[in-house]
Amino acid sequence: MDAPGRYGPTVADVAGRVLADLGVGHAFGVVGSGNFVLTNALREGGVPFTAARHEGGAASMADAYARMSGRVAVLSVHQGCGLTNAMTGIAEAAKSRTPMIVLTADSPASALRSNFRIDQESLAASVGAVNDRVHGPATVVSDVTRAFRTAVTQRRTVVLHVAIDIASAAADFDGPGKLSVEPPRVRPAARSVARLADAIRAARRPVFVAGRGARAAGPEVAALAEATGALLATSAVANGLFTGNPFSLGISGGFSSPTTAELIAGADLIVGWGCALNMWTMRHGRLINANTTVVQVDVDIDAIGAHRPVDLGVVGDCAKTAADVRTVLSADGRATGYRTDEVRERISASSRWQDVPVTGKVTPGRVDPRALTIALDEILPAERIVSIDSGNFMGYPSTHLSVPDEYGFCFTQAFQSIGLGLGTAIGAAFAQPGRLPVLGTGDGGFLMAIAELETAVRLALPLAVIVYNDSAYGAEVHHFGDADMTTVTFPEVDIAAIARGHGATGVTVTGLADLDEVRSWVESLPSPEPPGPLVIDAKIADDGGSWWLAEAFAGH
Repeated sequence: MDAPGRYGPTVADVAGRVLADLGVGHAFGVVGSGNFVLTNALREGGVPFTAARHEGGAASMADAYARMSGRVAVLSVHQGCGLTNAMTGIAEAAKSRTPMIVLTADSPASALRSNFRIDQESLAASVGAVNDRVHGPATVVSDVTRAFRTAVTQRRTVVLHVAIDIASAAADFDGPGKLSVEPPRVRPAARSVARLADAIRAARRPVFVAGRGARAAGPEVAALAEATGALLATSAVANGLFTGNPFSLGISGGFSSPTTAELIAGADLIVGWGCALNMWTMRHGRLINANTTVVQVDVDIDAIGAHRPVDLGVVGDCAKTAADVRTVLSADGRATGYRTDEVRERISASSRWQDVPVTGKVTPGRVDPRALTIALDEILPAERIVSIDSGNFMGYPSTHLSVPDEYGFCFTQAFQSIGLGLGTAIGAAFAQPGRLPVLGTGDGGFLMAIAELETAVRLALPLAVIVYNDSAYGAEVHHFGDADMTTVTFPEVDIAAIARGHGATGVTVTGLADLDEVRSWVESLPSPEPPGPLVIDAKIADDGGSWWLAEAFAGH
């Protein structure tokens, strides 16, 4: 870069360029005066940038991109109001331990009366993000590198503050070159490995449940399960990890089918691999019987036993732990365990929700959400990446849409906020560009995030949006029963027409006979010019409260 001076690089130039050189994958944001130079420095360094219509949408895009690509994402925002607009998405990322950099401008220390001035560091810390700061021209390279290293090695969302007076100061920079920063791979203690091996030896019906911390360890965990006769399951965030395995039960917890729940509850050993074994994944403990041995493997010692008591905690990388235990057990030969022919046949016949018959009365002018989702599962291409907004509807796309692998499902539910889905789906689309992005959302969450539909149209994303439209905040309607519902119910909204007004294809669905236009849209996907987003305004029948809803509210 040029020598420092009037036309030389500033700290903002250097900060953006260092992040680019460190290898961030994609940046999202809304550009204002405070982060204008920072954002352009990222772009000049070769980092793709997507301009969102709202900082909240941009935060969800960055979060989803990092989850689904395995690379660090950047969210770029203006000081003060830009950061506050993004905070719900940042909270979701922080609670999910998403490796992400929030590159935010900040008010100068001397500007005590600035309209933009807030206590940004306290705000970020309050939602669980890690704060870091660029302190000046002499330290900008080390400051940015430190923030990036924290994001990668600790799997944290880092808010990197750059005061605008410091950002505009002259800096000298030759470039740090390409640095390799990898998360630590902690090998477990030999004694812990031996104790886990003993627990598996003693089990007749072992079940392995893999969570977010085991997404990179799928082959090793699956190989150990095959050798020891363990059935496989995942938490919701790791859905798809064992797709295609005949002894995979799918999602453990509130989204479990009756067959899956019964088989997990029948286990005499449950091993959580990078999995919190929390109330969602274990149905408030009801999937663990009184005589079940519970083991938790996690690289983070603070995670072990955080949600429930465990009989054995193993601190170590999931892949290394599974490989070491398999080595210890190799002389024992292959065990049958829970993997009998009868169990395999049960899993094949009824562990998927798609195989559970749809029952219930037909409501004129309304489509059953289960039947709709099963039909769309057959119509939409199998190579997909499914993103889920939050709400009463969310079980249907989570359980009735199949996914190709763990990078085909993006579940941003740590903060349980509605309205994150549209941004999530756009970020996921950039992370997996060879797959069809699919979003399951409710009418409330979709309308809350509607500004980002223009972003999807502008980008010509072939995004399929399924809006489960019950004209209400359905979770509250079903939870509060006979109470006055006027605060959470709304007049009918023509969401398909709103979608067409944004430039998307809008389809109203009141029954399965209304899906021909969806089929036509899918048939147009291979064309040289992408068809842009499709919004399916599905007028869904009342489900009486989805089957997982009681699980959700039991934790409130």
